[in-house]
Amino acid sequence: TITTFVSLKFSTMKKLFLSAMLGLSLISCSALQNQKTMTTDWKHTTNIYEVNVRQFSKEGTFKAVEKELPRLKRMGVETLWFMPITPIAQKNKKGTLGSQYAAQDYTSINPEFGTLEDFKSVVNEAHKMGFKVIIDWVANHTGWDHVWTKTHPDFYLMDPKTNDFQIASGMDDIIELNYQNPKMREAMIEAMKYWVRETDIDGFRCDLASWVEVDFWQQAKPEVETIKPLFWLGEYDELDNPDYATVFDASYSWKWMHLTKDFYQKKLPITDLTNLLSQYSAIGNKSMRAWFTTNHDENTWNGTEYEKYGEMAKALAVFSATWNGVPLMYNGQELPLLNKRLEFFEKDPIPWNGENKLENFYKKLFELKSKNPALRGGDDQATTQILKTSAPDQVLAYLRKNGNDEVLVILNLSDAQRLKVQILDETVKGKFKSIFSGLTTDFDTKPTIEMYKWEYIVFEK
Repeated sequence: TITTFVSLKFSTMKKLFLSAMLGLSLISCSALQNQKTMTTDWKHTTNIYEVNVRQFSKEGTFKAVEKELPRLKRMGVETLWFMPITPIAQKNKKGTLGSQYAAQDYTSINPEFGTLEDFKSVVNEAHKMGFKVIIDWVANHTGWDHVWTKTHPDFYLMDPKTNDFQIASGMDDIIELNYQNPKMREAMIEAMKYWVRETDIDGFRCDLASWVEVDFWQQAKPEVETIKPLFWLGEYDELDNPDYATVFDASYSWKWMHLTKDFYQKKLPITDLTNLLSQYSAIGNKSMRAWFTTNHDENTWNGTEYEKYGEMAKALAVFSATWNGVPLMYNGQELPLLNKRLEFFEKDPIPWNGENKLENFYKKLFELKSKNPALRGGDDQATTQILKTSAPDQVLAYLRKNGNDEVLVILNLSDAQRLKVQILDETVKGKFKSIFSGLTTDFDTKPTIEMYKWEYIVFEK
């Protein structure tokens, strides 16, 4: 057969070679085209549901989360954020189970939650049902017995006082990485690529993103996205760290979360809120803000949204889902958790009772966010206008508009009972239907709307 091959005329060999190359070229072009058609446009209409696997169920496993996917789908959840899924460091760990944010290995699964195949299964099933999946990525630090402490101790900052690894600020169960070491950066990027390549996740929620040099994220994002386009959510406030918007699709609105708590508890003026919203809006739409009332840290250490905001909690949830940006929700808020703070280092499952009283509340908000173009986040075509009302010291009212689509939100941010409100802006015209009551209001007649204390009304034109 070798003799036969060699005896082929050169022209024949050339044709065979060119045919083979053409075939490979077509395959490569097809793959490139598929890469180009993949998009993260879904980020403009999505919501994010944080899953604390340990406390999500009595089992505390990926399999238990997978069983609940149909319920979350019915509620309108679109993106699942899994808190860290990597093994937890045992040296200097806190409590019985330790912190999920003290990684022992960046490319392994926490056996507390199941196996790699279990995680692949829940991601695969989620994708089949239309969910997107992002995972928590803790790049600033690791636990004390992370595999790198033995294989690459030079990957860490050292404390000259102790000649040992440098403890992260205020948290003695974790140690800080050295981002001046290019090999450490490369290893970190390869670890991130591992999860995209092996489990097909759709993005990262980056823990303490601003504690890591911005140029690392600028280096990491394009390298990791050679596999597929991703969604990047950074835990930082853009008002303090504007440079990080060059990387992240969305950032935390920490200042808003803290100010709304002070507003409720200290009875601050509404102008404090609107002034801050103006600062956020001035950032523009190159990146989005993520709006939330609670998360794993807030719930455990500072109280549930009802402990912080009392009767205003649901109005703030409405705001999170309807203002320009992306809403974040913590597992259990649909119950709601009320005064239940979930333990951080111990097993403390959410006390599900089968009722989930706020499930329909969130479903209506999430469906509106997903389907109405006026609520697209980070889109220049979807404008946000704070409106003049007859009760400026008590009411926050705003109009979201995108072409002919309009959503009108009126929030009574006071304890005034049976408050009478009129929208004074001429921009609000025509008939609007309340997504909660189903009642229609004609704003051409300049109606007076009566509101209970801390009430919220969401109108769709």
